[in-house]
Amino acid sequence: MNSSVRATGGEFDRDTIRVAPCDGRTVRVPPAWFPRLMRCPRRELDAVRIGTRGLLWDALDEDISVTGLLAGPGDQTRQAPVAAQ
Repeated sequence: MNSSVRATGGEFDRDTIRVAPCDGRTVRVPPAWFPRLMRCPRRELDAVRIGTRGLLWDALDEDISVTGLLAGPGDQTRQAPVAAQ
C-alpha cells in the first residue's frame, strides 16, 4: 500500500467518516472504527481539520490517515479475544 496517499477533503459526523484521497475516490467508513471519537462532545468533533494525509483532531491527539482507512482496521468496539492461560 502506498503510504503517501494524500487527502484533498473529508469530514466526520456521527454516521460516517468520509475522506477524499487525491486519486478521486471517496472513502466512507463507520465511526465505530474509532470509538474514542464517538465518545467526544460535538464541539470537539467539529474541530477536525483536513491534513495532507487525512483527518486531524489536534486537541484530541487523534489522526485518521487515508492509508489507515484504506487498510480497513474494522470495528474497534469489539474486544479482542483473550488467549487461554
